[in-house]
Amino acid sequence: MSQTPEHDPASPAQTDPSLASPPPAADASAEPRGADPRGADPHGADPHGGQARDLEAELAEANDQMRRLAADIDNLRKRHSVELGQARQFAIESFAEALLPAADSLELALSVPNQTPEGLRSGVELTLRQLVQAFEKGRLVAIAPVGEKFDPNRHQAISMVDGAAATPPVASGHVVQVMQKGYLIGERVLRPALVSVAS
Repeated sequence: MSQTPEHDPASPAQTDPSLASPPPAADASAEPRGADPRGADPHGADPHGGQARDLEAELAEANDQMRRLAADIDNLRKRHSVELGQARQFAIESFAEALLPAADSLELALSVPNQTPEGLRSGVELTLRQLVQAFEKGRLVAIAPVGEKFDPNRHQAISMVDGAAATPPVASGHVVQVMQKGYLIGERVLRPALVSVAS
């Protein structure tokens, strides 16, 4: 006796599509297809391109300012060098001009025949005064330190003498006599004074 094959009854989901299980919901955290994980525009635009252009513009402006500043400094240095050279030249010319009256007096004294000793002395004194005036104009100051404490920066000792025998007496370590005056230009020693010092 033949047996009829048994058939499983169809499930309601198979017979009614409305009863089928819904498809799994999409994960909201999942990145959309084609998205750039670095945040770039999927259409190819670079979101940082504008910032890069701004930085490049600022850098170019800063470089331009530095070039202009360097040019200004170089021009200032050149102008200062020229002015310094002119100042030195004018200072020398001014000092030389102040010496001219003394030179004129010496030439005049030599041109006068049969000078008396008194006239010659008067002419020399006049010339000396003119030289002193020229020195003062050139800030040339004499060092004549009789009675002052010996200063190795301004004085040059050439002998030691008994200070008690001097008139008036001079304390030990002080200048007794000046053999040759020294000179200062401003605060710089042009020539030290040659002196004898009390022992």
